Amino acid sequence: GQGKAWWEASSYKREFQKGPVSPVEKRLSLLNPGYEGQSGGGGGRLSQYLRPPLLQIIRSEQVCVEGITLTNSPFWTLHSLYSNNLLFKDLSIINPKDAPNTDGIDIDSCQNVQIQGCKIDVGDDGIALKSGSGEDGIRTNIPTNNVRIEHCTVKNAHGGAVIGSETAGGIFDVKVSDCLFDGTDRGVRIKTRRGRGGKITNLVFSDIRMQANLCPLTLNMYYRCGSDTDEDFSLMKQMVSSTTPSLSDITIRNCMATGSRSSAGFIVGLPEEPITGLHIENCSFGVASKSLEPVQDSEMTQGLPEVSERGIRMRNVHCTLQGVEVTGTGQPLVIEEGVTVCEL
Repeated sequence: GQGKAWWEASSYKREFQKGPVSPVEKRLSLLNPGYEGQSGGGGGRLSQYLRPPLLQIIRSEQVCVEGITLTNSPFWTLHSLYSNNLLFKDLSIINPKDAPNTDGIDIDSCQNVQIQGCKIDVGDDGIALKSGSGEDGIRTNIPTNNVRIEHCTVKNAHGGAVIGSETAGGIFDVKVSDCLFDGTDRGVRIKTRRGRGGKITNLVFSDIRMQANLCPLTLNMYYRCGSDTDEDFSLMKQMVSSTTPSLSDITIRNCMATGSRSSAGFIVGLPEEPITGLHIENCSFGVASKSLEPVQDSEMTQGLPEVSERGIRMRNVHCTLQGVEVTGTGQPLVIEEGVTVCEL
């Protein structure tokens, strides 16, 4: 792909020119009135456009992508949208680790998907499941469901196996197994917030190894990207609406993490919509003894109080723990308000 030119244009917009200057640029901006809110947009001629995915599959069925290499994507690398019966097998997906928004595989409002034996080394999330965002995603209301991810390796990404943050249509019936997440910021990562909407349920993550990460397990309903509204990040209960997301019936089983540099885990629900039915079974989480990073780097959040302990942080969650070991920190569980823990 020609990603480098697009990354440089995006960087130029952030660091230098943030609005149109020349007469040509000003006329162009009138044709693109939403440029200020576009992740790849800006005022200049080089940066008023949305960066494209490298390979996009839209409204398709019975698709197999196997044995190819995708590299240097301008934006998300492999994006499937509104599609059914997909197989992605033995792919190599490589982008520089500092290339912005270069997710590996994004499954967006799709059904019956298999991802097998892929090797992914990218600058954002490795494998991400999405289903539309906010009111537009709720109106479209196409979920992502029946997804199987197995025997994959993810390196240097923001997350290994990721749910969200665009969750409006719902994401359910997902199984991730027998994967390695090596040097990713997070391993198993679920991210959403008020305003995103969607029901996230019936997820199973099993037999996953994670090493040299910031935080191996994050369930984050205070994800900070995409909103400047104070109510979205309030610690007080808000009215439940169609744009309130929910997380339920999630199992983490037979997973092992070593060398986590920020914390052993981050599990934070909403006061009006706590995380329910979370089961963590036969798992070990080890915090590193050196080269530590700030605890706040465990996840991208807004509105939450800072903590200093490096155990599994829990807030607004009802969960069951069985055979869970946390090492390398004096306080294995960092319990805050709205938490019910049943240890078997």
